[in-house]
Amino acid sequence: MDLKLTDEVAVVVGAAKGIGRAIAEAFGSEGARLALIDRDSAVADLAGEMSVKNGRPAHGFTGDVAEYDTMLAASKAVHEWFGRCDHVVYAAGMGSGKFGYPFWNLQPGDWEQVLKINLLGAVNVAHAFTPAMVAARRGTFLFIASIAGQIGSQTDPPYSAAKAGLINFAQCAAKDLALYQVRVNCLSPGMVKTELNRSVWQAWNSRQMIGEERSYEDWADDKIRRTVPLARWQDPEDMAAAAVFLASPRARNITGQTFNVDGGQVMHS
Repeated sequence: MDLKLTDEVAVVVGAAKGIGRAIAEAFGSEGARLALIDRDSAVADLAGEMSVKNGRPAHGFTGDVAEYDTMLAASKAVHEWFGRCDHVVYAAGMGSGKFGYPFWNLQPGDWEQVLKINLLGAVNVAHAFTPAMVAARRGTFLFIASIAGQIGSQTDPPYSAAKAGLINFAQCAAKDLALYQVRVNCLSPGMVKTELNRSVWQAWNSRQMIGEERSYEDWADDKIRRTVPLARWQDPEDMAAAAVFLASPRARNITGQTFNVDGGQVMHS
């Protein structure tokens, strides 16, 4: 299927690994030119690899989403490299690294960095890239949220609340930007084998009594059987397929929505 993304410019924030990397690869396979942003310096090498693989320009930019000036510099660099920006995907994220049930097992200080990366980082990126999209009167934003932001997950309240805030911000942005034909959506993964998912298990496992610990595989497989109607993992590539569709003209009337790619874990009427 030709999604008509050839030579479009896609910015993927949090592109060095996991879901962000899969999304970057999907845009590249559709013929898009890539700007990859991550605090991991390996993003520069990844951009070089993708450029060779896809035969299209790709640049890497190392920066922290929590620093607004750095995201402004990244936006400026993208426009210097390509002269435009068509799609921005925000895939940076982190959990607290602690088991949050009940919530008072955490400290208020456990919240700050989680909110800074998952929510305020997305706000920084949106502020940095929006003016050029408004001027061009075209473009898309996609924020990688989580089903945790819809169900009040007790596993990690700071992460859950941050993702809920991200979904709400995306709705606000979608309303503001509709006048300029810029679309804004969220994508909510379910159970995906990422470092973040594994950290949730690690935080849970570390609180178990001796002899009651479980391997990551057993813990995750049991959770999937109990909570996911399709009873299987989701893959980063599942998120990537949805991401490129939402950026494409085939989704031209979709904005302000949250798409769950979760095997049916969360269903809405």
